[in-house]
Amino acid sequence: MQPRQRHWRDYALLLALACCWSSTYPLTKVGLGSVPPATFIAARSLIAAAFLIVVLYFRGLRLPTDAKAWKLFAQQQTINSTIPFLVITWAQQYVPASTTVVLASTTPIFAFLITWGITRHEPATLLRLAGAILGLAGTTVIIGLDALGGLSSNLVAEVAILLATISFACATIFGLRLSEYDPMVVAAGSLLFGGCVLLPVSLLFEHPWTLRPTAEALAATVTMGIFSSALGLMLFYMCLQRLGTLTTNAQGYLRIPIGVALSVLLLGEAVPANLALGVVLVMAGVAAMTISR
Repeated sequence: MQPRQRHWRDYALLLALACCWSSTYPLTKVGLGSVPPATFIAARSLIAAAFLIVVLYFRGLRLPTDAKAWKLFAQQQTINSTIPFLVITWAQQYVPASTTVVLASTTPIFAFLITWGITRHEPATLLRLAGAILGLAGTTVIIGLDALGGLSSNLVAEVAILLATISFACATIFGLRLSEYDPMVVAAGSLLFGGCVLLPVSLLFEHPWTLRPTAEALAATVTMGIFSSALGLMLFYMCLQRLGTLTTNAQGYLRIPIGVALSVLLLGEAVPANLALGVVLVMAGVAAMTISR
């Protein structure tokens, strides 16, 4: 079967996905200030699911009721969100956000290795491997080499983040099984399942009714629910269908310069001296990973 011809709109979706997910780690830090991990993820997942279900209603679509669909939703959400997000959210209590960004940016490399060594479902060329490495180098330059100085200070948490990125890489590959469903349906069903799974954990172990979350934490939870989780996950499945797994993973590198730019524009932070070099490396890496055959 001939590969689908890519359009500039496909790459615009990739950029939109990077924008939705660029604020994930800073917002998580804000939320964790007064909301424990399971409660935070359950709340944002259920908020996102409710938002998407309302949109689906106005679009005239409904969630499927067959066991096959929900089995796929459950499997995909487990490896793409529930487990990795819970692990990373826990790890961020011990690992700085900058270090987390660098470690989490290894997802494209793991996706390449799994595609090249195991699944072989799309071409895993040396150009794409070079792109993955360039993107990781650019991420490290932007965040700063000092972000790597703290590595091994919390080894268990850091290894946990790497395991979570491997789970993300697997999810982008296995997510192709859901291409027969509308991306918004997949996102809504997956998030609803994930939220319902974590809600009992939250109620049993974290007693959310006893919490006193700050206004900032509540705002972070709602923002992540609607933009990062709802819109982000919908765009993620759209990109998977249109661009494939290796190209979709390239958005992980785009999130870094976008996040830094947002900090400069919205928070008035100084422009890092190494930003230009890092952006050049990131864009070169993304270009190499997204170039069409």
